[in-house]
Formats: sequence, structure tokens, C-alpha cells
Amino acid sequence: MVFHDYLTLIIPSIIGFVFTIIAAKFLMGYMMESGVTSPDHNKKGRPTLPAGVGLSVAIAFSIGILAYAFGVSAHIYGAVADLTYLFATVLSIILISMVGLLDDINVKKEMVKSTDMMDTRKGLKQWYKPLMTIMGALPLMAVINSTGLDTLLIPFIGQVNFGLIYPLVIIPLAIIFTSNAFNLLGGFDGIATGTGFLASLALLIYALVYGNYIGALLASVLTAVLFAFLFFNIYPAKAIPGDSFTYGVGAALLVIMALGNMEIFGIIVFMPWIIEFILHLRRKFQVTDLGKMNSDGTFAPPYGKKIYSWTHLIMNIKRCREWEVSLYMWVVEILFILLAFGLKALSVI
Repeated sequence: MVFHDYLTLIIPSIIGFVFTIIAAKFLMGYMMESGVTSPDHNKKGRPTLPAGVGLSVAIAFSIGILAYAFGVSAHIYGAVADLTYLFATVLSIILISMVGLLDDINVKKEMVKSTDMMDTRKGLKQWYKPLMTIMGALPLMAVINSTGLDTLLIPFIGQVNFGLIYPLVIIPLAIIFTSNAFNLLGGFDGIATGTGFLASLALLIYALVYGNYIGALLASVLTAVLFAFLFFNIYPAKAIPGDSFTYGVGAALLVIMALGNMEIFGIIVFMPWIIEFILHLRRKFQVTDLGKMNSDGTFAPPYGKKIYSWTHLIMNIKRCREWEVSLYMWVVEILFILLAFGLKALSVI
């Protein structure tokens, strides 16, 4: 990439970073006043925190991408990425984040049974979520179908043309899966934000090295806004991201993989959430990734030796404090990222 191209990555990313902070601060106050809150189960006394603040990530990500589009229309810099793809991406992320927001605002006055634990947030029924998430896939389905993007690189086979199956079946199923799978791993401060940041950073590096501009633009803005949101969500968290965060980020990662032509690389980077999905499936998703707090502030696995989440495995290996659980999960994601780059260097993917 030439300097001009890097500038068109940096400017939208900075704008996204700044608006994440502005939107998060606003939403923290707004959600508290509106009663959209949740107890922090991992702290003594269970302090009440504003929930759904992760919507700021979807808002800032969209503003960052639209800032690039404005720069093109105002002739500040020339067009490098197809605006049709970018507008479809923004619309998809906003729609999917709205599904998560509906889950976040369903707060009860008294504790209710939710995901194998007592909480004030009841959320949507399990089968509602994938059904409603498909709305977010519609803009991308339409754009991809109209442009004829219908091939995937399959290891040891090569490029495979899926025809209409790609935009009409593979894309919506992939968005439903990634948004819901990413939502499964987020019970500890910074665990979802940190791993999501690392995954996005890996996709950004891949796109920069192998020259896919649209993938680099999307990943650059997502990486910037996730880094900004870490200030609010890293231990001790000031806000709870909520499903509006996890759904939106999961979908954004999938879009970057698809439009950036890095599906196989992205699948390996996303492998921790795929494994998390399989572990939750063993108990029909009626499982929590939280632990049982000990008197010394460490956590014990909630189901003993039974493993239904990465966090259960971590807590079985070592008695951890909350920040340690998140840190070890970051290490797991880094290992999968290194594996993905290693396989790419060996030309396996």
C-alpha cells in the first residue's frame, strides 16, 4: 500500500476511536438513568453497572466507516474501497447490534433464571436470537449476490465456486453463527473485548501484508474502536458491554473475513469461539461461563470437573482471579493467531 492508502486507514480509525469514548461515556449515564443495568457477579457486593454500553462500538465503527465514505465524496482522498460494500457492512452491523440491544434492555426488577444463573436481565429466548440475527445478513446477501462474489479458497483444493449458495446460504448462516458464538464468551471483565481486539488486529495485519484494502479498512476501524472500549471494560470494568457488543463484534469479524478474502485464516483466528460453541452445545446452551467466587477473590469452576467453557478449563487448571481468567483467554487467542500465521507462512492456507 502507498502512503495515501495508509492515510485513509488512519483517519477513519482515529475518528472511530474518539467516538467510541464519546458514545461509551454517554451510554453509561443514559443506561444507568434508564435502569438498563446488571449486577457485576464477579465482584464482592455485586455492584450495579450500566449494561448495553457496548452499543457504542457499533456506533463508533459505523461512524468511522462513514468518515471514509465522506472523505471520498468530499474528494479529500480518492476511492479505494467499494462504497457499496461499506454501506452494506454498516447497515448489517447496526441491525445485528440492535438485536443484541433488545436482549440487553429486557431487565427485570427482581432476579430471574437466566442462562443457568439468577440475574436481573432475562434477555430474549434462545431461538429468537438466531432468527432475528438473520436480518443483519440481508444487506450483505444483496450486495454479494449483485457483485458475483461467490468463491471460497478451500485448503488442498483451491478456489471453489459456490454460486448462489454463497450469498444466499453460506453468508447468512456464517453471520448467525459468528454473532451468536462470540456472544457465548463474555462473563469476565475484558475477556470479550480483549480477545475481539486481538482477533481484529490479526485480521488487520493479514490484510495489510497480503494487500486487501477493504479488509484492512474494516479491520483497522474495528481494532481502533475495540482498543478504545478496553478502557471501559478492562478489569475493573466500568460498564457491561452486553449483547449489543458481542453480536455486533462477532458479525463484524465475519464481514471482515468475507470481504477481505481471508475466510480460512479467519476461521482459525475465530477457533476459540467455535470451540466455545461446541462446549456450550453439550449442555444445550443452558450454561454460564462465570465461576464461583471464593473467599480470597479467586474463582472455582461452576460445574466441577465438567467443562462447558474455556473459562471452566482455565479455572480447573488454576485458581484465578477475574483478571487472570481474561488474561489466560487472551493467551489462548494469541496462540490460535500464531497458528493461523504459521499455516499461512507454510502455504497451507
